[in-house]
Amino acid sequence: MKFETMSFEKEGRIGYLTLNRPQLLNAMNYQGALDLNQAAEMIRDEPDIRLVLIKGSGRAFCTGIDLKQLTAGETPHHYYESWDRALRILEQSEKILICAMHGYALGGGLQLALACDIRIATEECQLGLPAIKEGIVPGLGTLRLPRYIGLGRAKWMTLSGENIDGRRAYEIGLTDHLVNRDTFDDEVNALVEKYSRVCSEGTRQAKMLLNMSFDMPHGQFLDEYLRRQRIALASPDHQEAMAAYREKREPVFST
Repeated sequence: MKFETMSFEKEGRIGYLTLNRPQLLNAMNYQGALDLNQAAEMIRDEPDIRLVLIKGSGRAFCTGIDLKQLTAGETPHHYYESWDRALRILEQSEKILICAMHGYALGGGLQLALACDIRIATEECQLGLPAIKEGIVPGLGTLRLPRYIGLGRAKWMTLSGENIDGRRAYEIGLTDHLVNRDTFDDEVNALVEKYSRVCSEGTRQAKMLLNMSFDMPHGQFLDEYLRRQRIALASPDHQEAMAAYREKREPVFST
């Protein structure tokens, strides 16, 4: 499926969402926020997809809000609500989301990455939340960033508006994998294949629990865990994992 600012393709259980405004380093205008909402709803509701790779075309992943539209006064206030609504749909979906960043991952681009489950970046990639330099707030990056790198570092990145490179992002836990710029596609595809092989009902239930881990008291979380563990134990994926263990082979998950 093609949108005005991005495209979506599906191969088996894997979906590929590609931001596609390469001439503007995939900066997202208001239409981009609307497109991301549509894409997020489609990803959430597509029953066959288990894992989604999100990346950008051209020389960058995404440089965030379209400054040309912003400086022209053509960005409606609904843009901010719409963008974060799309991120929340993705974040709360049961799909495993992998974000692959190169070039620049700034502002809304980094916010999108923070809503994903696994983040990949090249060492040279520049990551940051420069909204403070534009006199605005970097969305719910203010909520998600401290959960990955701690409040102190999140305040520094947010209040200075300065960028860090992929190597530094990896060192502080902002990204999970470093890849080489020259072999970017091959290394990203290998990681997608790796996560796809272990993507099961248990994986999805674990993701949903992790999403709740900062917001729920222990007793309530325990009840939720036990409920979701029952779902995982009753799944064909668990039966396949046990059969694979007995037969000394790798499991092939199907649900």
